[in-house]
Amino acid sequence: MDRRKFLVGAGLGIMAATAPISLSAMGAATKKTTKSGRMTLKFLPFELKLRHAFNLAKYSRTSTPGVQVKIEYEGVVGYGEASMPPYLGESIETVTKFLSKVDLSQFNDPFKIEEILAYVDAIEPENRAAKASVDIALHDLVGKLIGQPWYKIWGLSLDKIPQSSFTIGIDTPEVVKQKIKEAEDYKVIKIKLGLDNDKEMIDIIRKCTDRPICVDANRGWKTKEQAMQIIEYLADKNCLFIEQPMMEECLDDTAWIRERSPIPIIADEVFHRLPDIVKLKDYYDGINIKLMKSTGMSEAYKMITLARAFGMKIMCGCMTETSCAIAAAAQLSPLIDWADLDGNVLIADDIFSGVKVIDGKVMPSDKPGIGVTPIKGKYPEF
Repeated sequence: MDRRKFLVGAGLGIMAATAPISLSAMGAATKKTTKSGRMTLKFLPFELKLRHAFNLAKYSRTSTPGVQVKIEYEGVVGYGEASMPPYLGESIETVTKFLSKVDLSQFNDPFKIEEILAYVDAIEPENRAAKASVDIALHDLVGKLIGQPWYKIWGLSLDKIPQSSFTIGIDTPEVVKQKIKEAEDYKVIKIKLGLDNDKEMIDIIRKCTDRPICVDANRGWKTKEQAMQIIEYLADKNCLFIEQPMMEECLDDTAWIRERSPIPIIADEVFHRLPDIVKLKDYYDGINIKLMKSTGMSEAYKMITLARAFGMKIMCGCMTETSCAIAAAAQLSPLIDWADLDGNVLIADDIFSGVKVIDGKVMPSDKPGIGVTPIKGKYPEF
């Protein structure tokens, strides 16, 4: 039997997640990809309104700038998006400028994912969220051409998906209590700390729920001694891990904290792309992968493989995003230790359906690609 036809016919289930998969040789395996057409990329700015003000140690905001993206090939459309919180250093202007330079019409085979993404990555440095939007849309497109969701293409089992956390930003006791009620579907609560009222925030949470918590200091603790004081306070509060206790440049202080902490220390703002893993492996217990930082699904998959080789823990987080980017990240969830995929429920104007919270787990659908469907009347036509 022709190997290409066998792989597609078997749903690619035999391709286990030990290394990134090259799909370029499968272009002739389906009828849709034998036409040698061209891909077209379109994009549209789309600001995401938040349900509540998002208060962190460094800033507060009520919306997140975003750009919706779609790639079309022979009548099949793949969806992607870029979400740009302030600390990424990207904006609608930078993303749209970057995407204007992306010419996918030069490729007649969308299955050449690695080749296409290498071209996109080389257009300009940085621009990680912009690159992620192309990566997500391309994966959605190719998954649809194959007829399978990506977790199946990677040979993963949904039974391995960990429970996801629900994020509660720094706020008044009344608002915190309200947010906890809104998080009833989630089994883990994520707390944003980094101000002078950290212990008060922890006590408020603990008076409302005994669910496990995880903490994101967002670089807010000024000294290693302050960080350890809070960590020791958290040690008997059923806290799973601590994200980014110190500023990015404070690696020696972070290593000092890690040596003494009874709770795993996870890299977030200091961690962006694949080479960072080697630089950070001796300072942090694990990494927080976010598609908008990692340039998308392809590099995130490689990050998981490399970090596991160093014995590191894996968390998959998100920005405030629609269900499009959340569903893309959920395809990787069976490979990780902790999930923080609540960005779609933190916004007031989601324009996709496709993920569900079941027993506290963010579950992707069985639809091909990343498994999302634009919501009629909400998704902007462009």
